[in-house]
Amino acid sequence: MLTFDYDKEVIEHIRSIPGTKWSETRQAWHIPYSHDAFSQLLVMYPAVEYSKKESIPVNEIQKTAQTSSSNDSLSMELSKNEVTIEVLNRKIILKMALNQADVLFVKSIRYSRWNKHQYVWEIPNYPGNIDLLKDHFKERIAHFEIHPVALATNDKVYHVGKTQCLVVKTNNGRLKVIFGYNKMLADTIKQIPYHRWDQKNQWWNIPFSEAWLQKIKSVATAQKFEVNYEEEPKAIEGKPRLKTEDVPNYKRCPEDYLLKLKELRYSASTLKSYKNAFEEFINFHYKADVDRITEPMIIEFLRFLVMERNVSESYQNIAINAIKFYYERVLGGQRKIYLVERPRREKKLPIVLSGDEVAAVLNCTENIKHKALLMLIYSAGLRISEAIHMKITDIDSKRMQIRIRDAKGKKDRYTILSEKALEVLRIYYKAYKPKLWIFEGISDDGRYSARSIQTVLKASVKKAGITKVVTLHTLRHSFATHLLEQGTDLRYIQNLLGHGSSKVTEIYTHITTSGFNKIKSPLDALEL
Repeated sequence: MLTFDYDKEVIEHIRSIPGTKWSETRQAWHIPYSHDAFSQLLVMYPAVEYSKKESIPVNEIQKTAQTSSSNDSLSMELSKNEVTIEVLNRKIILKMALNQADVLFVKSIRYSRWNKHQYVWEIPNYPGNIDLLKDHFKERIAHFEIHPVALATNDKVYHVGKTQCLVVKTNNGRLKVIFGYNKMLADTIKQIPYHRWDQKNQWWNIPFSEAWLQKIKSVATAQKFEVNYEEEPKAIEGKPRLKTEDVPNYKRCPEDYLLKLKELRYSASTLKSYKNAFEEFINFHYKADVDRITEPMIIEFLRFLVMERNVSESYQNIAINAIKFYYERVLGGQRKIYLVERPRREKKLPIVLSGDEVAAVLNCTENIKHKALLMLIYSAGLRISEAIHMKITDIDSKRMQIRIRDAKGKKDRYTILSEKALEVLRIYYKAYKPKLWIFEGISDDGRYSARSIQTVLKASVKKAGITKVVTLHTLRHSFATHLLEQGTDLRYIQNLLGHGSSKVTEIYTHITTSGFNKIKSPLDALEL
């Protein structure tokens, strides 16, 4: 088994040895255990070190011959008793040689775990854990470092009196609730799904909902709090993405990268997202060859996205995945620990329309083609990609079902076909006579444009006088919520939507108004 820090030239040399294979499980190169193979390796790298201690989970054989030294401090060579400790915000990375006493000690720390891919221990950075490690290993610590971590935050300091309650609507669709301790108000917040207590800032954080906002105001007022409400100012837009003309010798995504994505059957949307993110990355370091970009340069780019570009959590995660895909899957390098924390996703409650609001939107859509498309999305709970990829043969009017092919997660499913939607579809079919796709457009593949129907929906919502932020996905959320309010079993709704887990579908139980008016606050039972 042969391990070393990633180097393309070294990999090409090793591949020339007959019988060499890459092990995904051990994340290392395997060469045949023979005199000829090892002799050939020694000719290439005379300074290679050989060890028979296969049980020690550290790099047994280090690349030491005429190759640049790695900047990755987690890969440094350790003696039998030495350890390295690196702190990455909420995580402590411990690398050590196999020692039964040390392993038992690390296992005694709550929630510690062995990372079999990086051959390191991962320990939560809870208060006191760093001191425990220092006290145990003492002078055996060969390297200790606390890394600065890129985090996006614009938290403001709020001053609230003991009899005041401040509710702040944030830009990411949540509410901050700040007040002097009150058990009744705290218990009310604890009943709200996805509530979270922010220990650092000492306030409650919950998803935004008009119903929950009014509930909090009502309970706070009843508890004789002075209630104030405000909204965060819109976030300052970050730097725009570099355009092709802004970069000298703009570099395109390597062909091997795109071929690997296609080979592994990634979806077209994922392929596009990864391609765009990786192109932005390699052109951020346009002076460097893509295969000579170091890990500190990767970290510099990821921090640039957060600090200066002010990108969303989703794009930040896509960028990390796109970079890892190139170095780990395309080039076959070892998996890396990047010293930038992945953002914690905020859990938001989706916006839904009432039945009357959906009817108003549809009635304000005059074009029969647009009306048929919006009705189909709402009546069957479709994603926009599923609607525009639908073929005429996918409509089964005899069984009143719609077949969804190759949906998210590469899964097929059936959903319901509405009688009213079918009537409008037949009128549309006679007028437009589509040939392959139900909704045809002028794109290269002949399908209707998602952007066009988004524009249509926006116009219809405005014409209907609806002030909510409505997207095409809002129709899908409304479909699920309205089914739940009609008494449809959650399991059936999960199947109709194509959710892999019931936990995803359960979010609709938090936004339905069915039975909501029957719930009474415990305050109303008190004699005041």
